[in-house]
Amino acid sequence: MPNRRRFLQGLTAAPLAGGLGAAAPPRRDYFKELGIRPFINAAGTYTTLTASLMHPEVVQAIEFASKSFVRLIELHDAVARRIAELVGCEAAMVTSGAAGALTVGTAACITGTDQEKIRRLPDIRGMKNEVIIQKSHRYGYDHAVRNCGITFVEVETREELERAVSDRTAMMLFFNAANPNGQIKDAEFAALGKKHHVPTFNDAAADVPPKENLSKWTNMGFDLVTFSGGKGIRGPQSAGLLLGRKDLIEAARLNSSPYSDSIGRGLKVNKEELLGMMVAVELYVHRDHEAEWREWEKRIQVVSDGLSSLKGVNMETFVPEIANAVPHLRITWDQSKITAEEVTRRLREGEPSVEVRPPSRQGVIEVAVWMLQPGEAQVVARRIREVLKPALG
Repeated sequence: MPNRRRFLQGLTAAPLAGGLGAAAPPRRDYFKELGIRPFINAAGTYTTLTASLMHPEVVQAIEFASKSFVRLIELHDAVARRIAELVGCEAAMVTSGAAGALTVGTAACITGTDQEKIRRLPDIRGMKNEVIIQKSHRYGYDHAVRNCGITFVEVETREELERAVSDRTAMMLFFNAANPNGQIKDAEFAALGKKHHVPTFNDAAADVPPKENLSKWTNMGFDLVTFSGGKGIRGPQSAGLLLGRKDLIEAARLNSSPYSDSIGRGLKVNKEELLGMMVAVELYVHRDHEAEWREWEKRIQVVSDGLSSLKGVNMETFVPEIANAVPHLRITWDQSKITAEEVTRRLREGEPSVEVRPPSRQGVIEVAVWMLQPGEAQVVARRIREVLKPALG
């Protein structure tokens, strides 16, 4: 038999792992181990570039959640209530990104809370199976709506929309970034849905800031609105928000995880993302947005000052009309000297690597400053200067 007293004395004498006086384990550089090279994000919150960086408080919430078991449905409910209060909407739901919200929100408009219909999706025989959309609003993410088995009915005018409404119409979809392009603008679209008793859904994934947008379109009359959680709100990248009518949010929840026999079962949101998203919204609605805007303008100035002496370089500050509506810097020069595509490539492949925004037109590079970290505006200016100066002379 082992000597129990001697064993316990040995434990007392041994330093506790991670305790006072214990050496911290070396910090691993996981990206270096994997051969992945991080970059300076002068592009913005694009999913393919891993969107935004979470605030430390969001990371703390994720770590807190990782250490306990809770009942997932109970946590979903509690987080949803908190977010709805913060945003000022009837009901809310944390989803697996805005694309996940498109799927479960569409499903909600088709099935309601009917368990048999929920089980059958995407087999929608005998159900409402059409979604009306403006032709100019068709976009890559509408596949998330088509996942539910629906058929899009494309229209261009108010008159066409009203003729398209029938007993087969499940929903009307609006892509907020395309608002300037379509003939039917957001407020009129929402009003037409109300007139014909058809739920309207606005995909506003990239449309915060400004903060007021979180409640703008539900107040306007849209029945459902989605935002990406990992862009301007700076929550977990794989999380999103679905906001709107209480009955439709309830139906969306039933069409999603953890309910097993549902079209959204794979669109799982874990407890860490739920808490992280809640804290991100808390931080976002209470942030000093005017001070943040001034900081972005300072970063624009830093980049501009760093390039001002370059011969033949022109710069202008612009704010996109919709989606990612924050200050950006547009840079132009004589393309016969070096093309914008070549500059973008050299910025990406150089050291440190810099990604710039996909340009709104040919022959320019555009710098987004809102995802830059302290000191990176100076680095971006230096890297652009290093690429342009030899070519421009």
